[in-house]
Amino acid sequence: MSSELQIDSFLFLSQPAGSSPLHSTSQEATAATRMPVILLAEGAGPGNLTIVPIAHINVAANHSHHSVKGRVVHKGQLLASSRHNFSLKTIIEDDSGPREVSSINVVLLDKLASDFYPAVNQGDEVTLSGFSVRDCPTAEMGRQHPCVLEMLGDRAFVHVSWSPPTDLSAPQQAQKNDGPATSSASRIPPADLPAPRQAQKNSGPATPSVSSEPKRAYVKLGDLKPGDVVNVYGVVVFFKRPFKSRGTDYCSSLKITDQSQKLISCTIFCPTLESHPQIFQNGDIVRLHKVKTKLYKGSLALISSFGFSAMTFSGKEGDDFEPQTSSRTSSFTEDDYQNVKALRSWAADQDLLHPDPGVPLSGVQPEMYFNLTCQLLAKAPVDSTCTLLRVWDGSRCPHALLQVTVDPDVTEGPAYFSEEQEMLIANVLVYDNHVECARRLKPGDFLRIFNLRAVPGSVKVPKQSGGGRVEEVNLLAFHLHGGTAYGRGLCALPDNNPDVPKLKRAMELFHAANQVNDSAMMEVDDAPPHPAGGASMEFGTVRRCAHEVAPITLGELLRREPGGFHHVRAQLASYEPQRLHQALKLYCSKCNAMEEVPNDLHVESVLSGESGQPSGPYVRPFWCFSGSTYIPAAAAADDEPGGASKRLIRFYQSALLVLERRPKEFILFAGYMLHELRRMAAKYLNVVPVSCAPDGRLALLDLSAPFLLCGRKSFYGCKRCSKEPAIMDPTLQGSKVINERDIAKAFGIQLLKLVLVLKFRLQDGDDTLDAFLWKDAETFFNVSAEDAAINQQAQAQIRQTLDSLCPPEGATGERPWLDLCVASYSESDADADGKAETFYQVCHTSARTSSPLT
Repeated sequence: MSSELQIDSFLFLSQPAGSSPLHSTSQEATAATRMPVILLAEGAGPGNLTIVPIAHINVAANHSHHSVKGRVVHKGQLLASSRHNFSLKTIIEDDSGPREVSSINVVLLDKLASDFYPAVNQGDEVTLSGFSVRDCPTAEMGRQHPCVLEMLGDRAFVHVSWSPPTDLSAPQQAQKNDGPATSSASRIPPADLPAPRQAQKNSGPATPSVSSEPKRAYVKLGDLKPGDVVNVYGVVVFFKRPFKSRGTDYCSSLKITDQSQKLISCTIFCPTLESHPQIFQNGDIVRLHKVKTKLYKGSLALISSFGFSAMTFSGKEGDDFEPQTSSRTSSFTEDDYQNVKALRSWAADQDLLHPDPGVPLSGVQPEMYFNLTCQLLAKAPVDSTCTLLRVWDGSRCPHALLQVTVDPDVTEGPAYFSEEQEMLIANVLVYDNHVECARRLKPGDFLRIFNLRAVPGSVKVPKQSGGGRVEEVNLLAFHLHGGTAYGRGLCALPDNNPDVPKLKRAMELFHAANQVNDSAMMEVDDAPPHPAGGASMEFGTVRRCAHEVAPITLGELLRREPGGFHHVRAQLASYEPQRLHQALKLYCSKCNAMEEVPNDLHVESVLSGESGQPSGPYVRPFWCFSGSTYIPAAAAADDEPGGASKRLIRFYQSALLVLERRPKEFILFAGYMLHELRRMAAKYLNVVPVSCAPDGRLALLDLSAPFLLCGRKSFYGCKRCSKEPAIMDPTLQGSKVINERDIAKAFGIQLLKLVLVLKFRLQDGDDTLDAFLWKDAETFFNVSAEDAAINQQAQAQIRQTLDSLCPPEGATGERPWLDLCVASYSESDADADGKAETFYQVCHTSARTSSPLT
């Protein structure tokens, strides 16, 4: 007789030893009818249905007596539906064939959806019955199953075969009692899971503290069997940095080995970069939890499964045992310590690794592919597919290097270095998929760049002897090409990486030997400045400039003629505006005009004022497909019979993008209001609001309203500098992915940039001075103006920084001192008879309290 335990609105069936899960009582059948999602003990399932492989499902077959069994690889959100109470989409897969046909979309409706959402997790094994099969509307896009399963009605059931989460731990002693067998396993992780171990500071290699967590079983790579979910240790012999997969996750791959001499490939899918093992070189040791073994092309391979976590250690003997990364719920036991120690000792005696491809700048030769460990001094975007990184490693390259010129206004970090310093700096051009990683880097970070290429080139320059003749000079450039072949990529090194202190030491020795004036480079490393009096002081800001000038008082600065850069040490007495949204402005880099950001009421008035109907037929641009629909108006029209009035909505899409199956990349709408456009911007990458001129042609709105919406961002154009803007095909710009710059260029619009503008009242006991912060505001707060406009976390970071530098109710003495670079300049005011006025601007400075927004 099987026992049953009802949990909330679900049924958990627990089978005693020897009983079969294929038989159920009438009482259970009645409960199952009421509970469409059923949690079963491991191995249990519906016994009266034939399981059919996912690859064999098709619309023509009769599946009324079939069930489908698979692992949940994706679980969507529970959504409210107008037709059904709830809906939810999930994807399951099995091993019945290629991935394209062995995974299938499942749509659950009504009670099935609401019960499935809290009961089933990604990685669970489910058996579906009572489903209907229909064609997949997106099957023509390829690489997916041609069918969709729909679960609805009294005959549809989901059986969840769930095993307790302690299956990989050492077996625990069973409790003896005479009562009925019940399950103590919980689907909610305990709140007291051990936190990651803190770094230990001592003279020798760090020995980890012993965790009280139950012992985990680790499997040697030579003992792996297909279908098992295991925990393993291994030495990395090859790896690829995480890259964006075709879905929502990031993917990384590596090959590991251990004392069994078995070489195993691992593929890891995680939604965030931080969840991947942070491997920095071959020879590192990884600990992988919850990986599943599968046969791939005749060989065993590992793939991350539900509950996956990773921890990484240096593989060099003598290095600390401090993990370079771990999940929030990972712990490190004495057994783990012994495992890492044994692998280090074993790997040291093996010929596992290829020669280290790491080369300093002093050893680089043309056409070489190498790994570079270095420090980032400055960076700047070149275009949407390329970023410039300015780096050094404490050595001098023997070859003449290519100099890359970028706009100082877009440079993060020092824009200028002395001629002597430039000889030490390498310009690295980062392309394509690596640009996203480069955006997260900050000046001062220590980096490792993998598979960097030294590209030889030449330029023609005038001969020093004159006479109008030129000579050819050979130069070396450094390119990080797109893709992930040969482990190509880049990453920031954590402070506990053993190569960071080595690199710092190499830089110090280089300074001592060459007596280089390295003030700009050392300031990038966040070294605290020292006041003139000689006593050490912690400042609330860090200067990022290379200007060799002595600090002066505010009174001295006010007495000096305008022009140049000055260093001052002062406190922030006050700032304005107090409301952050008032600090956001629109700036035109062409005419230097500054405008207020229009509010929603103004934009709505522009949209409603240009929603009239043309007198004649609509004229569709030749490069567009078009369509139209009527939607109910917000209020009923009194003069229209039948009640509520309707509005005509027209939309236009690029024919080329539609034919290339990129229809969501760009669309134009006529007739929508602002809140409706924002809803569309959540579905389409680039949404352009348009109006219809009296002759029926499409026209852009007045530029006091946004000409483009991308997600939550709105983009505006400059009225003064946009000459005769018109709607044109943005695909003519030739970009692989259309962005706001392509659209503005196609339309003939000068794009306005969103900036932060604040006015600081500075004081130093000698005088007070008003200085603007706007050109370098993003560097100061470590937050972009675009993020500050839409992201609450970015807004909170700016507010926290301002509160720390200027406490709302703190006394003057409690305010931190700021080490600032201030530029002075004069401008003539046309309204004041041309009289020049002196202005001051905070630049090349970052707040210490600001941390990168992630």
